[in-house]
Amino acid sequence: MATTEERLQILKMIQNGQVSVEEGARLLEALKEKERLQQPRPESRGKGPRQFRIRVTDLETGRQKIDMHLPWSLVNVGINMGARFAREGISVEDLVEAVQAGVEGRIMDLVDETERVEIFVE
Repeated sequence: MATTEERLQILKMIQNGQVSVEEGARLLEALKEKERLQQPRPESRGKGPRQFRIRVTDLETGRQKIDMHLPWSLVNVGINMGARFAREGISVEDLVEAVQAGVEGRIMDLVDETERVEIFVE
């Protein structure tokens, strides 16, 4: 997994002029991809999903802003309709395949400057 030290090392390399900003950004992105690939997949139980849970947390206060439970049948329709609007780096097809294969648990964890969005299949 990409550690804080690895990220700091890349940022120091940029600061010291050892690599360009663009090269540093590519290195940081490669660390993210490495981390994503090394994360263990949630346990599969072989049965279809029941609920889709979305939890949004404010990183400054630690307070949950959203904790929503939706039936998978409704989410599946929405995913198929909204797939073309997905952010770059998010594979909607992988998400649907994992859920249909019976994967349960946290399947996505996104963090930006102010919020953390976690998606679970329960």
